[in-house]
Amino acid sequence: MKNQSNFLLTTALALSLLMNGITTAAAQDFKARDQGPSQEQMLVRSDGNIQGMAFFRPVLSGVLYRAGFSGGDKSHTGLSAVQRQDLCKAGFSNAFYVDFGTNTDFNSTDCADNQLDYHKANSTSTHEALKVIHDIIKNPSKGPALVHCMWGVHSSGSVAAMALVQFCGWSETQAKSYWEKARNNANCSGGCDKWIDGKFKQFKVDPTLAISSEEQQRICPK
Repeated sequence: MKNQSNFLLTTALALSLLMNGITTAAAQDFKARDQGPSQEQMLVRSDGNIQGMAFFRPVLSGVLYRAGFSGGDKSHTGLSAVQRQDLCKAGFSNAFYVDFGTNTDFNSTDCADNQLDYHKANSTSTHEALKVIHDIIKNPSKGPALVHCMWGVHSSGSVAAMALVQFCGWSETQAKSYWEKARNNANCSGGCDKWIDGKFKQFKVDPTLAISSEEQQRICPK
């Protein structure tokens, strides 16, 4: 009888922990603008509870996230239908495939009362993506954007770094240091300093996309 009671107690505890984990994952609020991510959060290795994703990290709280694919995306087909639905259901309004979406079907995904718009983006010409991000900042009811590339290291990281310069007033040096820390020691064709320098050579802060200090306090890194 005692053994049976212990078994039932253990089973109940295990189920409780499992359900708590499920509830926590489902309740994750990607739209929360909670005074910016910490450096630890910006460098964490996570899938964001999105199947098949890797290096899912916040850049601007409730506004911008970055990621890549677990195992890469050698076919360049981009987000699967399941991944698009997951992002849509999580509240994302936009997603960008940076540099590699040559075989990707860019379109919109509907789910319940939300819509996810999927775009092609380029790490040497980020103005259109930054305009979308600016619109999200100015409209708190809109869900965040995700920028992703094949692995979630180089190209998505460069767009994230430029967003930090544009919206949070980071220096180019500070943004490049963040990009370097977040690339997880991945190799760069021609050398990493040369790679990121080449991207920033094409970038300029756009004064028409300025945001207020109050908005910066809500979304920019701590």
